[in-house]
Amino acid sequence: MAGNKTYKIVLIESSPIIIQGIQELLRPHREFSFIAVVRKGKRYAETLRHLSPDLLLVNPQLLDSRQMQPTDPAEAPAVIALSYQYLHPEILQHYNTVIDINDDRETIVRKLQQALAIPQPAGETNESNELSVREKEILVSVAKGMINKEIAEQHHISVHTVITHRKNITRKTGIKSISGLTVFAILNNLIEMSEVE
Repeated sequence: MAGNKTYKIVLIESSPIIIQGIQELLRPHREFSFIAVVRKGKRYAETLRHLSPDLLLVNPQLLDSRQMQPTDPAEAPAVIALSYQYLHPEILQHYNTVIDINDDRETIVRKLQQALAIPQPAGETNESNELSVREKEILVSVAKGMINKEIAEQHHISVHTVITHRKNITRKTGIKSISGLTVFAILNNLIEMSEVE
């Protein structure tokens, strides 16, 4: 895990069984710390004003997705949906990822790490600096001149997730500018010159 950083979690959930279960599953992973449990979605904004969590674990039935639209997406925490049943894709596009009730501890930890854009320890990933299929798709969209909101809409993901992918792309390629990423995409045959504005 990257240094000794502790990632602060706010859990928005009403079920005592789910609350205790998630806390117990993550207890061995000291990099995650629960700083608050909000049992009613309407207290969400009030809680975030006083705390600065890195992660929000949210029961989508308690919180209208419109309440999660941050004024500054770059400063917003990663938002993860807790899923116990089918959730419509339009609902899920507002979340960085989804934790399913059947996920095991390792899967949950991996999803949290990915939502936070934490590099995976050596041996736990089959790539180091190679872009994933999704990252290549996002890179192509960036090279075509699309902004984060447009990318999110095209790929049916949240703006938070787009930002996370872009951070990963920058980390893996070492390229920070859009023009540099465009050249990278062209040189790696991800996009044709004629597709670039």
